[in-house]
Amino acid sequence: MTSKEHGVRAAYDDVADLYAEHFRATEAEQPVDVAMIEHFVSLLTSADGARPRVLDAGCGAGRMLPLLARFGADVEGVDLSPAMIRRAHRDHAQFTTRVGTLTALPHDTASFNGAFSWYSTIHNPDSDLPTMLAELARVTRAGGCVLVAFQAGEGERDASGAYRERGHDIVLTRYLRTPDDMSAALEEVGLEVIARLERPAVGGEREPQAVVIARRT
Repeated sequence: MTSKEHGVRAAYDDVADLYAEHFRATEAEQPVDVAMIEHFVSLLTSADGARPRVLDAGCGAGRMLPLLARFGADVEGVDLSPAMIRRAHRDHAQFTTRVGTLTALPHDTASFNGAFSWYSTIHNPDSDLPTMLAELARVTRAGGCVLVAFQAGEGERDASGAYRERGHDIVLTRYLRTPDDMSAALEEVGLEVIARLERPAVGGEREPQAVVIARRT
């Protein structure tokens, strides 16, 4: 685990219960976001005809696990924060979830039909991005897909303000990337970009939002 990840883990351990109570399901997502997730699952196939296996890499408290399952995936989760996984065990006990880091996923190579990263790369600096994307590609079988969602833009933002207002003295940085930069980074680890979404910020969002789906050829 990198030094940056130690700080991110500490921050999310601190705010896990607040986060889990505020983000219980897909209230924060727009219909087009959910449509991209459904499209991602529809691209996945299993050789034996079973439900495709999907890793929710950075699952947090597990709020996206039921959605992925509803769209037809056999899904499990991994997250950096033990406190988040504690909430996932409590709130979504029907799914397998475990503690682990995106820079060294605790899963076998080619063990999933798809890897799903919903805003889970955003707290790592650009120097970590190639390693995280390579890990997502590593655990994905040939013909499978990787989905990455993130705030679109450039530079860094302080992501701790809303938590500090609620009494949590944490430090949390969000790193922005353009869809072009994320697409190029995915291609660098051997993936082929097959779908992209970029939409303007709505509601309380501060930046445009982006989703990129890439296939492991």
